[in-house]
Amino acid sequence: QVQLVESGGGLVQAGGSLRLSCLVSGRTFSNYAMGWFRQAPGKEREFVAAINWRGGSTYYADSVKGRFTISRDNAKNTVYLQMNSLKPEDTAVYYCAARSGGIYAVTIRQYDYWGQGTQVTVSS
Repeated sequence: QVQLVESGGGLVQAGGSLRLSCLVSGRTFSNYAMGWFRQAPGKEREFVAAINWRGGSTYYADSVKGRFTISRDNAKNTVYLQMNSLKPEDTAVYYCAARSGGIYAVTIRQYDYWGQGTQVTVSS
């Protein structure tokens, strides 16, 4: 079984930055592609960013492209989401997810394991 624990969420003013972390345990981290998703109140969970097992390939939702950066440190079993130029519409619970096989994906059903989420609130 794989466990994922997110951290780094909080309250920030518009234009500010946060870095989310997701620590993965239970299996070999480098076997998994990783993704970040978010869910705002009253909305469906949506894709934010993903990274393949080696970290050499990434993909972003159009809404965060140029502002967010996903990265991973396989030695630390951790994936990160650096969020800059935050906007009020980025307010959501952010979830990390792991996908077996190492190749990233952009849909919820393609991920096998999920964290509990961390709240990000951006004030205007």
